[in-house]
Amino acid sequence: MSAHIELGRAGEDAAAAFYRRRGYRIVDRNYGCRSGEIDLVLSRGRLLVFCEVKTRTSPLWGAPAEAVGPLKQNRIRRSAGTWLAEHRGSRRELRFDVVSVSVAEGGLEVTHLPGAF
Repeated sequence: MSAHIELGRAGEDAAAAFYRRRGYRIVDRNYGCRSGEIDLVLSRGRLLVFCEVKTRTSPLWGAPAEAVGPLKQNRIRRSAGTWLAEHRGSRRELRFDVVSVSVAEGGLEVTHLPGAF
């Protein structure tokens, strides 16, 4: 596995642990469809969260969340629509989050942006 893929996996693992500690349940991970991919789908009560995780090793490339621009947001929204169509269930409140994971001295630093778009 390439270092880039391993870093992304570590970031997603850190984000999943962050949510679990706050009482969320992981419903799906790395969901893919024609529209794109959703890193994490989580639930807590009636809230369903679609989360994009961005991991960076250096601030030279900008903050991780800066990589989730309007085009990426639209792909995630379309993918979420497909996910919802495939996973019929009770009506829920939806939220789109971004979690930024930065490699910091001593580990990974997680920044949560709830309702980012």
